[in-house]
Amino acid sequence: MTQDTACPADVFHRLVDGVSRLVAGDASQMAELTGLYAERTYVEHPMALDDIPLLTRDDVRRHFAAGTDMTPIADYRAADIVIHQTTDPEVVVAEFRYLGSVGGRSFRVPCVFVMRVRDGEIVESRDYISPLDRERALRETDESGPVR
Repeated sequence: MTQDTACPADVFHRLVDGVSRLVAGDASQMAELTGLYAERTYVEHPMALDDIPLLTRDDVRRHFAAGTDMTPIADYRAADIVIHQTTDPEVVVAEFRYLGSVGGRSFRVPCVFVMRVRDGEIVESRDYISPLDRERALRETDESGPVR
């Protein structure tokens, strides 16, 4: 299936797979990830303290690039994925967790994404990610110091 004909659930799976690979240190995922979004999009993170909507593919690229300066998390992955179809064929609701370990400690970050996909591209998304769990996971310290 090409991106042009991808259904919303397929696009969601590509997104979380690409994010997992990016966080694990595979910077080559950047082009694929940003290519999942429409040139004009609307992405918000309602639970973030600084929720500034991402309005363009370039905004999305900068958002993902900001996360590439962290120490890679080799076992970062999406798990427990449940996708709910809606009465609108462009919209899915995905519940899942990002899992991994930092400094020998396992973590999980609960997430819910509400995505609108049109012509194989994300045109709108509300990404509910637990900010406290995410910060604990990605900025946790061990005996050698901060993960970042």
